[in-house]
Amino acid sequence: MMSALVTYFSATGTTARVARELAGAIGADLFEIAPERPYTPADLDWNNKSSRSSREMADEGSRPAIAGRVDSMDAYDTVFVGFPIWWYVEPRIIDTFLETEAHDLAGKTVVPFATSGGSGLGRAPERMAALVPEATVLEGRLLNGRLDADELRAWAEGAM
Repeated sequence: MMSALVTYFSATGTTARVARELAGAIGADLFEIAPERPYTPADLDWNNKSSRSSREMADEGSRPAIAGRVDSMDAYDTVFVGFPIWWYVEPRIIDTFLETEAHDLAGKTVVPFATSGGSGLGRAPERMAALVPEATVLEGRLLNGRLDADELRAWAEGAM
């Protein structure tokens, strides 16, 4: 198996749980895409057009700062990128991760995975591919609910 990294942004813990399960199932390293300034419940109020998340998602150029970085991106062939679906796409902090020079994804396979309360991946894979044209961005998968390790492993190995 090629070397894999599971990265994720999780606002409420749901995507974090899935990312840990995926990393464990495939023996991959794990990296949290943590915001430099953590989100509060008020920041995540999608019903409030003035909330931080609403403002970020309304601004295509928004790139929330990330706390930390992957130290050895060169060590990985495949990078799984997990996130909750916000407004039918990936949160802007994922765009920050993809565009950060320290996270050079050229020549790598990028595999989106998401959690959602009701929508699919939407345009996220297409948008992500546009941000890292030198990488191969796969279609990805919605990983809601409880998936067993064998199911996660079979899906992930098919992407690697």
